[in-house]
Amino acid sequence: MKKLSLILFSISILFFTEQSYSKEKVIYGWPRVIDGDSIVINKESIRLHGIDAPEIKQICKKKNNTPYMCGVIAKDTLKNFIERESSGITRKKVYCYYSERDRYKRIIGKCYVGKDSKFNLNHAMVFTGQAVAYTKYSKDYIEAQNKAKKMGVGIWQGKFVLPEEWRKKNK
Repeated sequence: MKKLSLILFSISILFFTEQSYSKEKVIYGWPRVIDGDSIVINKESIRLHGIDAPEIKQICKKKNNTPYMCGVIAKDTLKNFIERESSGITRKKVYCYYSERDRYKRIIGKCYVGKDSKFNLNHAMVFTGQAVAYTKYSKDYIEAQNKAKKMGVGIWQGKFVLPEEWRKKNK
């Protein structure tokens, strides 16, 4: 009987512990855009789940080999998506859904403009070629990346170093 009680107790601990970690949470508010894959809402840093955008100082090359500040363009694009989706009258809040944080204590979230919006900022950044699908952590945006590549938009219009590789080389 003691064994059965111990087993049931252990299972219940595992069940409730798992439940508390897997619950999706939401943070929302008016964001401050840090770069092409990071924002701050209510003093909380948020990294957009499953994507990796060029760093602010990163330079990419267009089809004709002309250099351009792709990291700055990525940041501006994210800002524009947030502003444009607000129909120009009042900015809508950004809602980020998450269940985990990264090693830097940043929220890892899927973010949308407006409470009931289907406009996923993560997807939009990859689909427009302003970020790559960060397949090391998620497979969610591979299809969007393949479409961006095929259309030759954003960073796919020319040559670039993957943001993760650029960070390693430029620490």
